[in-house]
Parts: sequence; structure tokens; C-alpha cells
Amino acid sequence: MLVVNASNIDKDYEWLQKHLIDDVNLTNVSDRTALLALQGPNAQSILSAVTDVAIDSLAPFHFLAETQICGVSTLLSRSGYTGEDGFELYLSADDAAHVWIELLRAGEPFGLLPAGLGARDTLRFEARLPLYGQEITADISPLEAGLTRFVKLDKGDFIGRESLTKQKTEGPARKLVGIEMIDKGIPRSHYPVLADGRVIGEVTTGTQSPTLKRNLGLALIEASFSELDTEILVEIRGKQLKARIVSTPFYKRNPIPAKGANPS
Repeated sequence: MLVVNASNIDKDYEWLQKHLIDDVNLTNVSDRTALLALQGPNAQSILSAVTDVAIDSLAPFHFLAETQICGVSTLLSRSGYTGEDGFELYLSADDAAHVWIELLRAGEPFGLLPAGLGARDTLRFEARLPLYGQEITADISPLEAGLTRFVKLDKGDFIGRESLTKQKTEGPARKLVGIEMIDKGIPRSHYPVLADGRVIGEVTTGTQSPTLKRNLGLALIEASFSELDTEILVEIRGKQLKARIVSTPFYKRNPIPAKGANPS
């Protein structure tokens, strides 16, 4: 099962169809499948109220293939896109509204509220989780984006392996870094980043962090300028404002200890 960016369903499906091998079959079930994300420090307590499964034993990035949530058969994964503890629920699209309503009812004592893509985008940014079209694109390699841990060059051949092997050996020419504004200004996507009197890259995502109260951004820049505390400039509305390279993720929660075995 692949969960793809919703705006890229058709593009990803067509690409996968072109590269099918042997007797592999591919079926697009997007219209029949819903995904609900329950995220936050109280997610486990809320979900425990609507299932008989002992979800406290489910470790991060593990899943239960068939779980009853609000009386509905659900694939339950302890994962998310917010930097917080949480769960992703994969279920029939026909059951999504029922589960949504029941989760809000169970979460009311904990202050559970619906959140839109704007809030989600801020959270994933603070946790340095990449977004397709910004930190990862057809023109940005996973090594440049800081996703080396997901690239297994020693596990056989795959599309792009030769190029990635060469890039890893030589070192990526560009690197995704965290930036913090020194001057007053908010970095936004595609704002130019400069040093030594020239453009060295651009901001991929930026905002005024509501959690940290700092003007922060992620930027893809020439690797030679990526050392921590290096001072760079960000062009904001025609003005070149000072910023510096900082470590990421900007926000990191305390890990959730798992109990017992983890079926997956």
C-alpha cells in the first residue's frame, strides 16, 4: 500500500504503471479509501476510548492491519505528519464521517479540534518533515533534502541508484538547511538566499513559528554555505535581510516509550 500526496495521485499512478515489473498489479483505491489523522499528546487517550485494542503497545511507525475503531474496521498506524505522537486511520470512505464524528465526541474532554492543512503545514515544518513541491521535488534528490537514511544503496538496483551513488560519493552540491532570521522579516517559499554577493539557493518553507516565536525557514542552498551559524541573506520584498544557519528540527517532542511486542 502506498499513501501518496493527494494532489499527485494521477501523476504518481501513471508513473508507477509505466514501471511495473513481472506480474505486479497496481490498483488505485484512492476514491474508496479515507485517511483520518488523530495527532497530539492526548491522541492515545482519545483513541483508547473508541477501541478495545491495547494501543499503548503499538510502537511508532508500526501498524495493526485490522482494528475496530468506533465499530469500523481500520488499518491503524502510529504515525503522522505533525511531529507529535499520533495515529493515522485508513478506512472505507463510506465510514469516514461516522468515525470523524465519534472521534470528536470522544476527544471533546481533551480539547480535540479539527485542524486544516495550514496548521498541519506549520507543524510538519517545525518538525522538519518534508513536503513534496517544497523540500522534495523532481529536481531535488533525497540526499540533498537530508533524507539519506531512506536511501539504501546496498539493497540492489533501483531507478536512480547510479546517480545517487555518484552524488553520495562526490557529496551533494546543495543541502537543505534550517535558517533563523536575524533581521526583522519572515522567510517564505522561493525567496532567494544570498551570500558573497550572489544567489546561493532559495527558501523552501518559512514562517513565524507559533511554537518557538521565531522567524524560521528551511532553505536549499549551496553545500559550502551550510555550516551552522554561517550568516546569509534572505531577499524579502526587495530587501536583503540577515539570517543564519541553525540546526533542525526546530521542534522535537519527547519520544513515546512503547510497551510489549508490536504486531505489524
